[in-house]
Amino acid sequence: MDYQEFKKSLAEEFPPEDWSAVLKSLWYDANGKWEASHDIVDGMNNAIAKWVHAYLHRKEGDDWNARYWYRQAGKSFPKRSLEEEHRELVEFILNQ
Repeated sequence: MDYQEFKKSLAEEFPPEDWSAVLKSLWYDANGKWEASHDIVDGMNNAIAKWVHAYLHRKEGDDWNARYWYRQAGKSFPKRSLEEEHRELVEFILNQ
């Protein structure tokens, strides 16, 4: 799967069952369901989930909380757009 296929999947009602939790989280975010996206990664303790968590709080406009989660993920606060970061996250997960 690549990023374009991920984008095409957004027309479906739900993300594919066999996707990882963090990829599903990004799918919900891309479908305007921030709360569902956050619920998935909230409480997850791996670096990629922390990065997604940081991205979500940045998108929400809570930079203080986002900075905390970027530090937890070992990332610096990004200067790129939210759209660029979302794509980077999706592609990172797809290439694992």
